[in-house]
Order: sequence, then C-alpha cells, then structure tokens
Amino acid sequence: MIRAYKFLMRPTVGQAQDLAEMLRDHCSLYNGALQERRDAYRHLSKTSIKYGMQSAQLKDIRAFDPDRQGRWSFSSQQATLRRLDKAFQAFFRRIKSGDAPGHPRFRGVNWFDTVEFP
Repeated sequence: MIRAYKFLMRPTVGQAQDLAEMLRDHCSLYNGALQERRDAYRHLSKTSIKYGMQSAQLKDIRAFDPDRQGRWSFSSQQATLRRLDKAFQAFFRRIKSGDAPGHPRFRGVNWFDTVEFP
C-alpha cells in the first residue's frame, strides 16, 4: 500500500526565500531540459532525448553551476527530469491515440510550484 503524507509548513522568512530559490532553480532545470529536447528534435534530424541521457548530464550541470543547481538534492532534480519525461510520454501517447496532443510547455516560476523528494 502506498501512502502519501502532506506536511504543513510554517517557514520563517529566510526559509521561505530559500524555498522560492529552490523552486526557481528546479523550474530552470525543467525548462532547460525541455529546450534541449525541443532543439534536438528540430535541429538534429528528429533526434529524441530520453530521461537517462539528461540524468547523466545532471552531474556536469551541478559541477558547472554549484551556486544554483549544485546546492539542491540530486534526487529531487532527477524527479524534476522524470516529471518532464512523463509529460513527453503522455504527449506521444496522445499523438498515437489520435487525441489533441498538447506539447509540453515551458513553466513560469508561478506555474512551477512543486518539488518532489523521492
């Protein structure tokens, strides 16, 4: 049986700022990965980029940007990349079934409100 818990958070002002920065950085990671997938498909003769390829790049991204991406949990960043991969899987599933596909969109900071810690 899978159980999920929601915890009520009452962060201090400093903690709220840190949480907002974390959301911004995860949103940036999501949008960057989405842009990479779109560019690869358009410019590299319809090449498809999968979660495993982007997850393998995550170590280099964290080393390149230790002040932003490097300070957050590696597993939460992988969960963000998995979230994007699920959006693409649903997109291709809708194309196959003949529904209106609805391409995965870039997320603004106000629309990106969840970080998953597996």
